[in-house]
Amino acid sequence: MAVTLMNPSGLPQIPVYRQVSIATGSKLVFVAGQVAWDAEGVTVGAGDLTAQVERSYLNVGTALAAVGASFDDVVKLTVYVVDWSPDKMPLFLEGVARAAAKLGTTPMAPGTLIGVATLDVPDHLVEVEATAVLD
Repeated sequence: MAVTLMNPSGLPQIPVYRQVSIATGSKLVFVAGQVAWDAEGVTVGAGDLTAQVERSYLNVGTALAAVGASFDDVVKLTVYVVDWSPDKMPLFLEGVARAAAKLGTTPMAPGTLIGVATLDVPDHLVEVEATAVLD
């Protein structure tokens, strides 16, 4: 495997998240920001942050699978959430958990969550981009 995830001592030990990823592979995969669109470009879960997080993560999984990768190969996630506030964390985490159940793995790579005013389409509440490394 090209990616090792870890939580170094001296940093918070968060069960569903890793602070550091070590990549030893040679093929980089950059997945563009994925939103809650289905294959026809229709927004899934309008107004529902949990549903949109789930769909966005599933779309990242689809993009990764297309190049022979999975969330196990992801070294960095960046998530953009419209009008973010900490009280939305349970909704966000539920969406990740629902996606993880369908993907068969929990996305734990180091990540950054950024609150934004808006995304490209007004109905979109979240966008997820990923960087992966393959052998």
